[in-house]
Amino acid sequence: MTVGELAKAAGVHVETVRYYQRRGLLTTPERPYGTIRRYSNADSNRLCFIRRAQRLGFTLDEIAQLLALDTFRDRDQARALAEIKVADLDARIADLQAMR
Repeated sequence: MTVGELAKAAGVHVETVRYYQRRGLLTTPERPYGTIRRYSNADSNRLCFIRRAQRLGFTLDEIAQLLALDTFRDRDQARALAEIKVADLDARIADLQAMR
């Protein structure tokens, strides 16, 4: 799929895809023989993961840490990062409720 198709599938702008590439969250596919770059379903899944993680409150730096982990070998570390985020969100919720 093209960058436009990838962006549309994930519900983001093309510039968002390019920004994530500059940040190292997404790879930039090669242009075989000067043709259009083609993105895979794996790229689409990764982009959707990034967007879901953002909606859950993860920063792009935290998402980069999660993406760098091997899903099988580093499962405990991924769980620890998620637990830290949950604790942070719980604290923010408590702060917001206290402001009421």
